[in-house]
Amino acid sequence: MFSLPEILAKLADPDREAPGDPELRDLFERDQDDRRDGVPGDGDERGPARRARCMEKFAAGEVRSPGDYYHLATVMQHGGLAEHYHLAFELARRAADAGCRPARRLAASALDRWLLHMGLPQRYGTQYVDTGGRWSLYRVDPVTTDAERTVWDVPPLAEALAQAEEMNHADGLG
Repeated sequence: MFSLPEILAKLADPDREAPGDPELRDLFERDQDDRRDGVPGDGDERGPARRARCMEKFAAGEVRSPGDYYHLATVMQHGGLAEHYHLAFELARRAADAGCRPARRLAASALDRWLLHMGLPQRYGTQYVDTGGRWSLYRVDPVTTDAERTVWDVPPLAEALAQAEEMNHADGLG
């Protein structure tokens, strides 16, 4: 059973000195391989099985380093529940705070995905939606500035909007 409040209550900051867990890295790599191969997050049994194994490792106290937090966050980000996205954000934010640079963009993406899932405008402009056969950038909160996006290693809003057009051209929709 996935209980976000219980998980967040146990979530400490990562240990900058802890070695990375090789199994978590492997689970992360397999998750990324599926993304490259076009397998959706829950397109088969691999995604849920990976998340379950990652959460077993978390429950056992084996998720310790900033890299471990980043790897777990990435796998959770590809789940289908709001709780997965929220946990991915919390993990990635803490990994970023502990010096894991790739976790910055992941934190922004996970937060945006959670907001999209909740029907709220995204902050950073990382999420795209299929609107009747065309890609478009999901609603963006106009209060978030490009300077804030830069802090989280996210491109300016104009680039995100241009990316949607490029996606449509790549799909032959433009």
